[in-house]
Amino acid sequence: MTALPDNSLPWAGGLAFRPLADGDIDGWLALVERIAAAENAHWHETRSELATSFEDSVNPSAENTLAGFDADGVHRAYASVSKNPGAAVGYAFGGVDPQWQRRGIGAGMLFWQEDRLRARFASEGLPPGMVRSYTQEVNPAHTGLFAGAGYLPVRYFSEMARPLSGAPAVAVPSGIVLSLFTQALAEPVRLAHNEAFADHWGSEPRSVQQWGFLLKSENFRAAWSAVALDTRTGEVAGYQLSMYDPERFAKEGRQEGYTEILGVRRAWRGRGIASALLSDAMARYRAAGMEHACLDVDTENPTGALGLYEGMGYRPVRRTVAWEKHLGG
Repeated sequence: MTALPDNSLPWAGGLAFRPLADGDIDGWLALVERIAAAENAHWHETRSELATSFEDSVNPSAENTLAGFDADGVHRAYASVSKNPGAAVGYAFGGVDPQWQRRGIGAGMLFWQEDRLRARFASEGLPPGMVRSYTQEVNPAHTGLFAGAGYLPVRYFSEMARPLSGAPAVAVPSGIVLSLFTQALAEPVRLAHNEAFADHWGSEPRSVQQWGFLLKSENFRAAWSAVALDTRTGEVAGYQLSMYDPERFAKEGRQEGYTEILGVRRAWRGRGIASALLSDAMARYRAAGMEHACLDVDTENPTGALGLYEGMGYRPVRRTVAWEKHLGG
């Protein structure tokens, strides 16, 4: 496809492009679901996650989203970019309706995403940085698109699962008490998360708004989530936040509780808090009628999380790949 002038929208495959708007959410979700079904994806964005695009004050949808519509007004492609102020990395997400692939649409949108992120860097007085995106390891369409556009795989994340039958019971360490997650703990846990993940690859501090988006997800389960508190100081030592995807049974044939985020602050590491939180989560999942526990892990996690999960009986199911490209050429 011929390169487009700055700030122009792609033309490819006979689609008309414009930014996403509030009224597009039903068609957008239907498109996301069609793509996920065709790719046998183990997850896809929920309605609430898509809705955050229209609330995100850092990445306004009018400037950072793109939608492609056919002649009948059906949503056939989408792209979005996001970037935190001052960050050296921007993110690109998107997809094309399975019936409209192999027409240059994905390449056109990727060109637009890269161009938009270059503009974001420039607006902050920064040199061009990295663009990052994620795909399932087994996804020929996305893999081919990124490889052909000069992206390189830089990190692998494993989805891991274990049956809840025979789940280990781990005692809570001395000086720690596990408390049910409540809204009163939301901000202390956010701050603890930003500290705990400061040494994790690809992690950036979450703003109050971004944290609120997570907690507003229809899949979030506060009753399955817990916070480890230091009994002497009352500080948050660790936490685990859990999710439940009601579509998982149809996809996987099992009911799963999912640990979305697990973290322990540095000063409290090495005391078995993470194991106790996972054990507590599994007990909560089992009490809710779940059959399996599931989570994701960076295979090169600096805290040794992969070994911890394996020791708790989790086994790899599939992998996700992080791809990167430097926008400076």
